[in-house]
Amino acid sequence: MVSSGNTLKGLSKLCLRLSSDSHLLLHGKSFTDASLTNLRWRFYSLSSPHKLPSFKGSPPSRSFSSSSSSSEVGFLGWYLGKLGSNPLITKAITTSIIFAAADFTSQMITSASSGYDLVRTLRMAGYGSLLLGPSQHLWFNLLSKALPKRDMLTTFKKMFMGQAIFGPVSTTVFFSYNAALQGESGEEIVARLKRDLLPTLINGAMFWPICDFVTYKFVPVHLQPLMNSSCAYMWTIYLTYMASLKKASID
Repeated sequence: MVSSGNTLKGLSKLCLRLSSDSHLLLHGKSFTDASLTNLRWRFYSLSSPHKLPSFKGSPPSRSFSSSSSSSEVGFLGWYLGKLGSNPLITKAITTSIIFAAADFTSQMITSASSGYDLVRTLRMAGYGSLLLGPSQHLWFNLLSKALPKRDMLTTFKKMFMGQAIFGPVSTTVFFSYNAALQGESGEEIVARLKRDLLPTLINGAMFWPICDFVTYKFVPVHLQPLMNSSCAYMWTIYLTYMASLKKASID
């Protein structure tokens, strides 16, 4: 009898609450998710109190919604999480994979008859992970702090600095790195740079401004190295071809 009396009292309170919320709804106000969940929980606990001995007045957890939303995000959510927790390592690995894929594609296009050179691909992957990936991370962070705005003038300033500073330096390091690992001497490396550096920079000036404009104008700073490396996929196919050319003659 005591239990039935408590149940009736609870139902009475619930009815009063429902009538009150109905009044609010009729006057242009709506239920919140929390109030609906709370009402459902109260009704269920009153109708079946013996089934829920472990809960003490709080609605059941809604963790299923967060788990479903996280599963919907998938790989992109995982990658963004890694960018937040380990940005330098994540960008280095990403650049390494892109450079390895670009070199593989370049070899399939230009060296199909001579066979696949795994060592060459490993050299490119090493350059991406050890040199270009970390340098991109530092460069884009530096530019975002020195020139934080995204207006047209600031965007063109960043593009100019990329073409005048970062591009020539990274290309010089790229050619020198590959030549040194192929056993070329200091004089041979200098001769290669004299032969290949300027034509590569000229061709780069026709390719990179569009990529740089999109990157600096629209892409968030933590995703700019990924955007840059994605553009670099096509560019690196050409770049790895240039790096694989025969030694330059020493005058």
